[in-house]
Amino acid sequence: MGKVLIVYATRAEETGKIADLIAEGIRMTGHEVVLKKTGEIKSEEDLKGYDGYAFGSSTYHGEMITSMKQILFIAERAELKGKIGGAFGAYGWSGEAPGRIFDTMDHIYGMKMVSGPLMLKASWIQGGIQAAQAYGKSITALM
Repeated sequence: MGKVLIVYATRAEETGKIADLIAEGIRMTGHEVVLKKTGEIKSEEDLKGYDGYAFGSSTYHGEMITSMKQILFIAERAELKGKIGGAFGAYGWSGEAPGRIFDTMDHIYGMKMVSGPLMLKASWIQGGIQAAQAYGKSITALM
């Protein structure tokens, strides 16, 4: 079985709740998952040793949270080419962060990405629980 790392940045904990639900979906398929907030990643070595990755950030004033930008710079040196990836995040109005993370993972790192970023207003509305769990399952389906 594979091992997936989920790294996320959140302001109001909603992106953290989405990360937990993605992790549930991964576990449902029998794979291992490690959840970390962006502050727990200090170097590219902290990102090595996983089969899949999901990076998430809430959108705040049209941007991803600064600590996720820092993770993306670190990840650029982590040799993620060909690894499986997904991007996610909560948003209030605009929701740019998950798409920007997804595009970076896809085009800059050369990762094997799931069909698109997961963007939810909240984990508990509009089928968010099922969507986040399904997103986790879609990551492991590529393994």
